[in-house]
Amino acid sequence: QVQLVESGGGLVQAGMTLRLSCAASGRTFSRYAMGWFRQAPGKEREFVAAISMIGDTTYYANAAKGRFTISRDNAKNPLDLQMNSLKPEDTAVYYCAARSNSGSYRIYYTLREYDYWGQGTQVTVSS
Repeated sequence: QVQLVESGGGLVQAGMTLRLSCAASGRTFSRYAMGWFRQAPGKEREFVAAISMIGDTTYYANAAKGRFTISRDNAKNPLDLQMNSLKPEDTAVYYCAARSNSGSYRIYYTLREYDYWGQGTQVTVSS
């Protein structure tokens, strides 16, 4: 079992930055492929970014490319999502997710591929 806890959300103006973190406990963090998803009011949860178990492969949704950076430090545990040039349409609850039984270099970008989820952190971007 893995417990995930997100932090770093908040209210910012458009154009500003936020850095989200996801702490994992319960199992060895480095054995899981990780991802970030988000869910805006009235919408389905959607993929944002993913990173492989060993951290050398990343993948982004089109909406995140060029503005968001996913990273991990398996020695220190946290998974991060650096979000630059935020837009009002980025407003959502952001969730980190973990997948067990991951290939070392593989990334996963659909909800059903992930086994564990955090409770989410709210990001609100005002115009």
